[in-house]
Amino acid sequence: MAIVSDEQVIKVLRKYNPWWLNPAAIKDECKPQKRLAYDEALRIMKHNTIRRFAVLSGARRVGKTTIMYQMINNLIENGINTRNILYVSFDNPIVKLVNVEMVLSIYESLYPIQGTRYIFFDEIQYTEHWELWMKVIYDSRKDIRLTATGSASPILEKGAADSGTGRWNVLKIPTMSFYEYCRLLQLEEPVLPDKLRITKLIKMSKAQLGDLMARFASLEGHFNRYLMIGGFPELVLSDDDIYAQRMLREDVVDKVIKRDVLTLFNIRSPLLMEKLFLYLCMNSTEIFSVTTAAKELENTSVATIDSYIEALEMSNLLYLAKPMNVGSKGALKGKPKIFIADAAIRNAVLMIDDVLSDEKELGAMVETTVYKHIVSFYQGSTAQLGYFRKAKDNQKEVDVVVELPREKILCEVKYRNNSHIPATDAIVELCKDEKSKITNAFLITKQLDDFGVTRHETKVPVFRVPAIAFLYLLGKAEADGQNGRM
Repeated sequence: MAIVSDEQVIKVLRKYNPWWLNPAAIKDECKPQKRLAYDEALRIMKHNTIRRFAVLSGARRVGKTTIMYQMINNLIENGINTRNILYVSFDNPIVKLVNVEMVLSIYESLYPIQGTRYIFFDEIQYTEHWELWMKVIYDSRKDIRLTATGSASPILEKGAADSGTGRWNVLKIPTMSFYEYCRLLQLEEPVLPDKLRITKLIKMSKAQLGDLMARFASLEGHFNRYLMIGGFPELVLSDDDIYAQRMLREDVVDKVIKRDVLTLFNIRSPLLMEKLFLYLCMNSTEIFSVTTAAKELENTSVATIDSYIEALEMSNLLYLAKPMNVGSKGALKGKPKIFIADAAIRNAVLMIDDVLSDEKELGAMVETTVYKHIVSFYQGSTAQLGYFRKAKDNQKEVDVVVELPREKILCEVKYRNNSHIPATDAIVELCKDEKSKITNAFLITKQLDDFGVTRHETKVPVFRVPAIAFLYLLGKAEADGQNGRM
């Protein structure tokens, strides 16, 4: 006897798909502002000659489900029969007890359907053998176009590598960039030169740079709020920032750690996982030693900490930046640097009072935000990302290293009132070193009037650029389709 009856599944499907009876019902689920991934997902689904499924991957609350609702709205507006569109979430307790085949079978038994079916599966990783079902659907059902979402990226990517090659594309969706944040709030955009690239700023005169930076002045208050609220669309649109941070803690952190991670990975100690994530938030942007962490967390085994770190990374809660060699300077080996996926997650967990007035905490927040933006900007490219720290004099460090076949870019965050760095600073020494093959070096500063080339005599100039401008321009370039070319 089946655990769940067809009638129970039908009731769930009808609740999820109110547009079957009332096409206007989709308007209640849609938001007018769209994430950058919307256009790419829609292009994949509608492509006339190349048939692919789209899998949207990202943390909770980054807007994956909203993107699917917006795609459904687009289909309905373009005359697709509403009953040819199915949305279902496998996060639903009833749906979790059935498989993809049963859901499709029950759906197609409800109404006489002709033509292409447009299927939207939310949180696909919760159904067993999802990648095999998607492979079967792709190979045997040419009348189906499918979009799916999931919150555990490497699980989805492994499925794509094993079964999805030539069948579906995985689109990673990070939290919103600062540019997307401004666009979501419909803030007046600074008037900028067309397709301005960050690496071209150095060719501008001091007067031109001063004029450019002044255009970002109206965004300073919004930037501080962005650091606190983060790039989660629903929270950005909230009018209660304190409550939004609480929701961030409960919806994004607690649900992922206390439910998603425990369900998807073999986590034996939920309490240890919570302690580890708190430990990582307290030590984010720092070099991570798994041995030290294991000792400080109740003398846990190194293997356990490693496996829990992997689960958190897979759940899109953190990034691991690897150490990279640059030039002739010996680099630290083996120890990654931890970045929480969004600075606001760290804020919500640590609940530090008046974090914006704490220079050290503020610096960590901006460094986290810079790294997240760079990861998103170079997604899909051949770029290698990491950090540099000298092996012997380990106080000498560069926060972010971007390496491409013809480019090597250094980014150092000095988000403080005085951004001066000595000639012995790592970024200066590397820019003097011909063997380092640096092409660009940026010192990311706090004040809008803190810009231009530093006074150090180097082979490659170290260029100061305010964080607001750096992040806004990077996000805008990504939105304009110029990502991967800083």
